[in-house]
Amino acid sequence: MHLLNHTILKVVRPLAIALLVLPPALIHAQTAQPTPDQQFLREIYKELIEINTTDSVGSTTQAAEAMAKRLLAAGFPAEDVKVVVPAGNAKKGNLVARLRGTGQQKPLLLLAHIDVVEARREDWSTDPFKLVEQDGYLYGRGTIDDKAMAAIFVANLIRFKRENFKPDRDIILALTADEEGGDFNGVEFLLKDHRALVDAEFGINEGGRGQLKGGQRLLNAVQASEKVYQSFLLEVKNKGGHSSLPLKDNAIYRLVAGLDRLAKFDFPVNLNEVTRAYFTRMSAIEAGPNSADMKAVAQAAPDAAAAKRLADASPYYNALMRTTCVATRLDAGHADNALPQTARATVNCRILPQEISGQVQQTLVKVLADDQITVTPIAVSKPSPPSPLQPAIMRPIESITEAMWPGVPVVPLMGTGATDSLYFRQAGIPVYGVSGIFDDIEDTRTHGRDERIGIKSLYEGQEFLYRLVKTLAARQM
Repeated sequence: MHLLNHTILKVVRPLAIALLVLPPALIHAQTAQPTPDQQFLREIYKELIEINTTDSVGSTTQAAEAMAKRLLAAGFPAEDVKVVVPAGNAKKGNLVARLRGTGQQKPLLLLAHIDVVEARREDWSTDPFKLVEQDGYLYGRGTIDDKAMAAIFVANLIRFKRENFKPDRDIILALTADEEGGDFNGVEFLLKDHRALVDAEFGINEGGRGQLKGGQRLLNAVQASEKVYQSFLLEVKNKGGHSSLPLKDNAIYRLVAGLDRLAKFDFPVNLNEVTRAYFTRMSAIEAGPNSADMKAVAQAAPDAAAAKRLADASPYYNALMRTTCVATRLDAGHADNALPQTARATVNCRILPQEISGQVQQTLVKVLADDQITVTPIAVSKPSPPSPLQPAIMRPIESITEAMWPGVPVVPLMGTGATDSLYFRQAGIPVYGVSGIFDDIEDTRTHGRDERIGIKSLYEGQEFLYRLVKTLAARQM
């Protein structure tokens, strides 16, 4: 999520006075019979989950064609429903569809990736490529990341069509490939080769979710920026020799000594508009010392002692406040009975969006403090600017959140991971990660075994995004 230069909305009141705490089973239970719109979503969702879209053996083209068929059956003209496949791989198709508006304003983009991470049947309690209902949840690979939003967007777009909704701007749906990995990233491909199909004033994507803890709705998050992914190769070369005649100048020892210095180093605290807004709003939700520390950190000159306490309390808070670099891989030596001639390490950095990769590289060189340790970027970084916290975007999110879940605050956040929003932000199209789908922060299963979503949460996300898209499609920016 990213840096911003607009007015931050008022700090929300503490949740404690507004929320009823419920056990998770009741939060996710769907007591009433599904409405026709919910049942329709469930059918689309099941179809998407049960199409394998992994990079190894799956096909996003098959999923894109299935969703295109549904849109065409709902009356969308063929010229507004396109399955776009890159020349290099027929299995990496993307769907781009358009609901025509009056054209008074530039389009609104709805973005969701339809590829999923790998999942092995032997690792799961259920078949990961079958939608299975148990105890108020729906299980399957992609149930959270990101086929819930993809299915919701398709179902809601068809609902708009059925209702003869004529927005002030076109609504573009893009269901894309290779967000989770692979060589044919759909968003990058579409922007490079088919920009006109996806060009928009702003967009909605994954990245922000509703957060539950102990059955209590804590907040509805809006991802407005994200950290920059950058890995560096650290390498030490040495002439080597026979292990029976060891030398003090050992490539492994040099590298390990440098990594030890890195392990003890912290990049400086450096908040931006989004993270300052996050800590400001979270200070009204948290209680006790954390609340006071968040207020102190959110000041123009962050309090160093408060920042240290927050960093010690939570890796997440630490990651929000600073760039982080951590060793993730080691490789050294060539034989058990030989001194190492080469020692290498991979250091993965998540760089704040307002900082520069080259400066981080220079800092690493300084911290490692050994001119025999070379530091080389493994790939070109992909920085992206923040999406501004415009009132025209934030106020509808807040008003709909308040209507659906009274007392639940909306909190801007910066993603510590990465989403495809970065490509649109690079292209000058701000994208906001928001879904209205709540899940338990203490039971995160994205990318893990037995990925699941609460049935009630799925339907609430459907309603939230229906209201939000309808409002934004008619709102003057």
